[in-house]
Amino acid sequence: MTEVSAGLGTGRASVGTVLDFAWTAGEFTATEVMAATSLTRSTAIDAIDTLVRAEVLHELPNARAAGSYRAGRPARRFVLASDLGVVIGVDAGDNHVAVTIADLLDRTLVHHRTDIDSTQSASTRRATILEQMEQALAEADVSHESILAICVGVAAPVNRAGISPPHPDGFWERTNPGLAEALADWAPAVEIKNDAQLAAIAEGSVGAAVGCRDYVALLAGERFGGGVVVDGHVLHGAHGGVGEGIVFDHIVGVGSAFGLSYALQDEVRAAVASAEIDPDSAIGRLAAEKRVDPRIVLTAAASGDVDALLATSRVGATLARVVGVLGSMYDPLRVIVCGAVAESVAPVVSAAREVLPTELHLPAPEILASTLGAEVVSVGAVTTARRAAREVAVPLLAERRLTAVS
Repeated sequence: MTEVSAGLGTGRASVGTVLDFAWTAGEFTATEVMAATSLTRSTAIDAIDTLVRAEVLHELPNARAAGSYRAGRPARRFVLASDLGVVIGVDAGDNHVAVTIADLLDRTLVHHRTDIDSTQSASTRRATILEQMEQALAEADVSHESILAICVGVAAPVNRAGISPPHPDGFWERTNPGLAEALADWAPAVEIKNDAQLAAIAEGSVGAAVGCRDYVALLAGERFGGGVVVDGHVLHGAHGGVGEGIVFDHIVGVGSAFGLSYALQDEVRAAVASAEIDPDSAIGRLAAEKRVDPRIVLTAAASGDVDALLATSRVGATLARVVGVLGSMYDPLRVIVCGAVAESVAPVVSAAREVLPTELHLPAPEILASTLGAEVVSVGAVTTARRAAREVAVPLLAERRLTAVS
């Protein structure tokens, strides 16, 4: 049983058990609750009736009323109420804000993504995030009173209170501009999380790590950052810094926490400078641009372009060193390359797989490209918000309702 019973008081563990069961059961009967838990019939029925009084469970028409009753006493059937409230997941990236409004189970009501200026001050960024959340609520026609839980992913370490430590350049303070305090009154449960940790939660819930207990979700587009799962637990650390990418500044052959997008750009320009790539070729001409679009290089490599394959093979060697470090530190079974770059990163991953076994003494982890694309952090944020609603907000709601009717 989760912490769901905590909000219902220490004498109501059975209510928490039934609520846990109801969350994923769909329609159910008391007999099915008994079969899935250790509750007796009388205890199960008492707990169900308590949740029905709190309007957290709805009792459905019995089989006779539904027209399917044949013989015997029709069983009472119940289902989790669908109108308890909503959750909000936010991906507050360095240069974008994505907001998702979702119900408690599986339906997305609103999702929109907006590019923002990465040079915004902390106060402006905070205002922008709140404004985007308000717009999403208005679009979903949802009131503040209906919000049960919020989770925001940021590109910074975050401690358990939702606060990021100071950064030498102030980057973490800008990325997480006091969001825990700013959102404290928005919902009963508010969580601020590192974006790579949310990517790991997403991959473990619906992505490439379903059923895997040891893996790393590697956000690898703009900067490297790893969400680390060992023995089925997301590792956190005292300041939320497990998997922080600055370690790669000190790794020979990587040299920077900047991710694959910048690595591809650097390799294209270096190959043009060394005359390995003709500056007048399709890939060579990219070197003269202010920013090399990694999608062009990756797409060309997938099509067999020799120049693009040269660049991606070298970036693959860099990725192999990154994965080798992660493999030596955490011994994962899989490392999943996440973020928008994952949609076309296959040539880099293929090259990395060839080099990886030489980068560590342990068995090499499997390198996979995420299928969740640019929305991986949003998926993790919604998943985390739903869990917080299940464990904290809905039990508190039930407690308030029970108090009101007692």
